[in-house]
Parts: sequence; structure tokens; C-alpha cells
Amino acid sequence: MLGRHLQRLAAVLPGRRRAVERSAGRKAGPRQTGLRAGVHAVVRAGLRAAASGALLTLPLLAGAQSLFGLSAEDEKRIGRDQHPKILEQFGGAYDDPALARYVDSIGQFLAAASDAPRLGYTFTVLDSPIVNAFAVPGGYVYLTRGLLALADSEAEVAGALAHEIAHITARHGAKRQTKGTLAGLGLAVLGAATDNRALLDLGQVGAHAMLSAYSRKEEHEADEIGVTYLSRAGFDPGAMSSFLAKLKRQSDFEASLHGRSTRPALDFFATHPRTRERVERAVAAARRKAVADPITGRNVYLAKIDGMIFGDAPEQGFVRGRRFIHPVIGFEFEVPPRFRLLNAERSVTGFGPDGARMHFDLQPIAPGRSLGRYLHDTWAPRVRSTHFERFTVNGMDAVTALARGSGGRSVRLVAVRFRRDAVARFLFAPSAPPGSGLDRRYRTATHSFRRLRAWEAQSVKPWRIAVHEVGPGDTVRSLVDRHFAAGVEMPRRTFRLLNGLPRGEPRIGDRVKLIVEGGAATGRY
Repeated sequence: MLGRHLQRLAAVLPGRRRAVERSAGRKAGPRQTGLRAGVHAVVRAGLRAAASGALLTLPLLAGAQSLFGLSAEDEKRIGRDQHPKILEQFGGAYDDPALARYVDSIGQFLAAASDAPRLGYTFTVLDSPIVNAFAVPGGYVYLTRGLLALADSEAEVAGALAHEIAHITARHGAKRQTKGTLAGLGLAVLGAATDNRALLDLGQVGAHAMLSAYSRKEEHEADEIGVTYLSRAGFDPGAMSSFLAKLKRQSDFEASLHGRSTRPALDFFATHPRTRERVERAVAAARRKAVADPITGRNVYLAKIDGMIFGDAPEQGFVRGRRFIHPVIGFEFEVPPRFRLLNAERSVTGFGPDGARMHFDLQPIAPGRSLGRYLHDTWAPRVRSTHFERFTVNGMDAVTALARGSGGRSVRLVAVRFRRDAVARFLFAPSAPPGSGLDRRYRTATHSFRRLRAWEAQSVKPWRIAVHEVGPGDTVRSLVDRHFAAGVEMPRRTFRLLNGLPRGEPRIGDRVKLIVEGGAATGRY
């Protein structure tokens, strides 16, 4: 979600921004004001890691110090302090009040059945396509819309919420903090791909930041406690194990799409350790907690997420095959054939054949400063650069150079002045000498970078979930071929993953989730 940071780097005319958001069926709410923030604010702010995992404790007595040194007031204060930061890093709460109320109602129902019913919980749906769930002190629990898209019923969502509530009531976060494994409540940066050190170590073209994962023992404990809460509340406890199995398939799917070294650092099992034993133990726990006439709630759940954005939102930018399009900021580019794009937190990375990489970001530049000085003095001040060249890219000034790092390896640096105070940067690695075929491919990618016209930006629609009732003759192949949005990777496998259908065909009358392109909740296909 590159756009979360680019919003602070490139302003968009207010009228155009509103037009783009209207076309996407979204509101131009207060949390979007970062689009007009100064470019230097993001530099001062730096890269914060996305949070994952529950973080703290339940006090023994209200107002008293807990066994782990934090009182109820301490926890609430920590939660209140971290909540706006988490919203900022994950793009805010998803703008669907009805869906927010629905998820909160499930959470509050489970909280009342927990071992800490009076803690006071806040449940938030985050506007992020990452599949994850986590909690912070004071009863703040978060689910991403990416996780909601994967879930197939009310009981599966309840299973995820119960698991996070269990981390809080079991004091797993507090134990971790006493061991010193969290720094400042865990928004810790492990690395950034756009600083100068990345140029010195040319093997680093991506950036990942996350909190340390729970131990397997803690995960097992949260699963078992969560199953207890599910059964107390009357939900199908088997939904915990079925959703864990689905999350495992989703994690493996992401790894197969992007390669294991480039899978999203914040996928669910990166922070909630996965093992076959864990799923089997959850199944056994569910059998011990059997509920008569349990709540599943599949149809009501599908009705609630019908029309929800799937994947990146407009302000995050869209990957469409080999193209990256940012309709809010207003640009696009295309990578060479056989490259795959990954939209990360503050950059876009392309992964090509034979280890070829392409890295793109947008950074501030002082108005009036020459691109040549920027490249040599700011971007690569400690790297020997050669073959400097000035040129233009679709009417924008640009410079390029070869930068040689440790071990004699080289990268191609390209800086394009996107605005008077913002520069678009491409880093291509490895780079061959000027005139080679590989360099020509990178040059073609650079020259594809262009500003979008207003009507082009408005025509780009997000993908959304559309619920469809299976009719006679409908098969996985026919449903995907007729209804899925163009550009969805491995569409049939994606269909099976979203609908919990690892094999076979859907039955007549079943409701299934499709991925369609459109800007409204109705009339999408």
C-alpha cells in the first residue's frame, strides 16, 4: 500500500481527489487529509512497522498493578495512544459504518462471554488488504478487510476475534513485554528499502517490518481459550479450525504468487506461527466444546460483505497485471514482460526473471534543486556512479546513472521530477552496461511512467466482493470466466480459496464470492 506514504508526498487537487473517490464509491472523509500534507512530514515520521499480534494484559483488580506491572489505567492509556497510530499505518478504519457495527456486535457478544467481560473492547475493521488480525492493550482488537474477504461465515470471523480476545485475557503481550521483546509497544522497523544503505547492499530491494511472532505455546493457548469463548457464545467452535486451515492455504497461495522471500511480511501466519499440529489441536478442542444448534451465520455474513473493496483501495494504488496505477495521486507505469509487481507499504517492487528486480518509490525534493545533485548528493551520496545522462519522460525532466556498490554489483538509478517538490525514483538491479538488452528493457519501463489525465484516473475502479447465487450450469470455470475482474492472478485458485472450495464444484443454490470491478455496491456485473 504505497499510497499511504505517497499521500504525504504528492498533493492532489481537491476537486480531482473528490471526483476519483466518488467514482470509487468512497467518501472523502477527514482521514484522507494526508494527501495535502507536506512532503517533509513523511521523512520526519519515518517508516513504522505494521502491527500484528495482541499486545497486553488484563489487570487482576481495577486500578491495581497487575502481575506484569501494568494497571487497568495503564493499559487503557496505551491502547488510546496506539489506536490513532495503527489507524494511520493501516489507512484508517474501513469506511462502511454498517459493516463496522456488524463486526463490533460479534466482538462485543464474544467479549461478554470471555474471562474479562468488563474490560471494555473496541473492535475495528482496518482498510487494509493484508490478511491479519491483532490486538493492543486496553481491549483494542483489529481485523483487516483482507481477512473479512477470506472468511466465509459469521462463525469464522467470531473465531478470529475470539483468538485475539484470548491473547489479551491470557496476558501473552504482557509476558512478552517483560522479556523485552517489544520495543515501544512493537511498531519496530526491521528495514527500509529506500534508504542509502539499501544501495550499499544491492541484494536488498524490499522492505519488511513486523513484530515478533507469538510462541507456538501461546498460539495453542489462544486457540483453546478462543474455542471456549466461541462455545460459550453459541458459535460453531469448529469454525476456529476451519478458518485456520483456510488461512494456511491463503498463506501458501501468497507464497506461490510472490515467492517465499517476497511474501507479505504481515500475513497471518508470519505473526501467528503455523503448524499442522496447531490446526489439529484446534480441531480437537472444537470437538470437546461441541455446541447444540451452533451459530454459523453464512448467509447473513455474505450479505454484509457484499460490495466490500477487495485488494488495494484507490488511495493505495492498483496492480493490474504488469501495470501499477495510482488514480488518486495520478500516475502509472508498466514493468517489462515476465515481471510481477508487489505493492508494499511505501514502495512498489517488481520481480523479474533470473533475479532481476525493480524498485519504485516517490520522495520529496526541494523545489528548484537539480535532479543531478539530488541523485549524487541525496539518493546515492556514498556510491560511485557513472554514465550519468539527462533525458525526459513524457514531458518530465529525468536523470539516470549507474551506481556501483559492494562486490562490484551495479544498479540503474532513474529519477523523474513528478512534481516540483516530488521525485519518482526507479532502481533496477542487476544492471548491465549501457546498451545491453536488459538495460533497454528497464529504459522502456522508465518511459512508461506518465501522469494520468483526470478522466483516466476516474475510470479506474477498485475490485469488490460480489455475492452470487449459483445457478444451473455454473462451474468454477464459467463463474470465473464470466464474472471475475480482468487481472486477478490465478483466478480459479483465488475463487476456490475465497469460497473454501479446495476441490469439486459449487452446488446449485450456494452463494459464492466473486471479484468484480466496479464503484458501487450494486449493479457491478
